[in-house]
Amino acid sequence: MVWPVEPTTAAVLGGAAGLLIGFLVWAALGLSDRERSVPQPESEIPPGVTAVLAVLRSSGLVVDHDGRVVRSSPSAVTFGLVRTGWIAHEEIREMTRQVSRDGVIRDAEFELRSGGTGAVIFAAVRVAPLGVDHLLVLVEDQSQGHRVEATRRDFVANVSHELKTPVGGISLLAEAVQGAKDDPEAVDRFAQRMQGEAVRLTTLIKEIVELSRLQGSPVLQDPGLVEVREVVEEALEHQRLEAEAKEMTLTAKVDGGPLVRGDQDMLVTAVRNLVGNAVSYSDEGTSVGVGARRFEDTVEITVTDQGPGIPAADQERIFERFYRRDAARSRATGGTGLGLSIVKHVCANHGGDVRVWSDGEHGSTFTIRLPSAVPADDENLDPTTTKENR
Repeated sequence: MVWPVEPTTAAVLGGAAGLLIGFLVWAALGLSDRERSVPQPESEIPPGVTAVLAVLRSSGLVVDHDGRVVRSSPSAVTFGLVRTGWIAHEEIREMTRQVSRDGVIRDAEFELRSGGTGAVIFAAVRVAPLGVDHLLVLVEDQSQGHRVEATRRDFVANVSHELKTPVGGISLLAEAVQGAKDDPEAVDRFAQRMQGEAVRLTTLIKEIVELSRLQGSPVLQDPGLVEVREVVEEALEHQRLEAEAKEMTLTAKVDGGPLVRGDQDMLVTAVRNLVGNAVSYSDEGTSVGVGARRFEDTVEITVTDQGPGIPAADQERIFERFYRRDAARSRATGGTGLGLSIVKHVCANHGGDVRVWSDGEHGSTFTIRLPSAVPADDENLDPTTTKENR
């Protein structure tokens, strides 16, 4: 039996049901919002990745699939790969997007521009998936290798060019001698010129071999104790005939008995090259002075001439291989453009350096600086005493 429901009661029950349904909908929406507002846990980076990044020689980055940098090695920041939490270079960002899409490991080489200095950096880049949610980016700076390769190409090109000149000259002079066989005076003149070209070719080959040997052995294996006074005297003796031919005066002043550790023949070659340049580029009747002294922990050997001076722009380049400030005069004096480069490498092999000073108009002074074999605080040490026999 069904009891009839009054209209008032039905309205009340319908309103209550509507309120209940509305409350449930509100509660469901609120719960959904709270679930959305709770931060979701970040996907975990595989264990050990951070430790590996810290010891990598290459610059390393871990990025998510959006390209945001999650982890980075210290060198990556120094290298300028990260900017405000993102990869700084568009080329690398595009690689990460491609790997993120298909999961295929990619390698590429780029010329990247440093954000700080604007210098061009040659970089080898590899991007690979790392787990499910991350990518690993490895960047290796190959700028030094590119510079070495460019230097090698320039060296080979320069050597080829320099060798062609005397070889071509000898060939032409030989033809001239053959054509002038009935003229003794012409034959004698051409023969003397051939002899000069042969000497120049011999000197060039010798200096190329010497420079290659110095570059191939950057560290002296068994340095001996060398008296700088003997180095200076021997170097001057090698250049005395050339100086006398130009009526030039060679003077030497060595304070005390400075000692260095190294190879005496190599040091004599370095000082001789400096004195030889001074004689070649100075006028007749002038003088060249060579001095040596110990200053604190350094031994300084200076060569001063009264030549035309070296402009500031050339002072930065004169130690480059085959660089000639005055090419015509170098050819006239038999210069190869390798003498100062050899001096630079000899000094570097002995842990020192070479510098030049000139006002650009009147004379120049070259200074070789080498580590002293005697400590600066041991002033009373006999200069002939070594550490082994004290």
